[in-house]
Amino acid sequence: SPNPLSLSAPRQQTRNTHGTGCTLSSAIAAGLAQGLDVAWAVTRAHGWLQLAIAAADDLSVGLGHGPVHHFHNIWVDHD
Repeated sequence: SPNPLSLSAPRQQTRNTHGTGCTLSSAIAAGLAQGLDVAWAVTRAHGWLQLAIAAADDLSVGLGHGPVHHFHNIWVDHD
């Protein structure tokens, strides 16, 4: 049987974690659709989601728990 994949990351201090499960599963599915094997699709999605959570406080959307920053790698702040 295959070895289980174990991923971890430090806890990030943000209230903006809305949609993490859906975002992770969508990122995994996108990787699989690109032809990645399961382990690499999951690992890549996990890393991308961690960056999206880290950038979440850059957004100001609604009240309460906000979303992760899905476009963290393409939106550039030009203030």
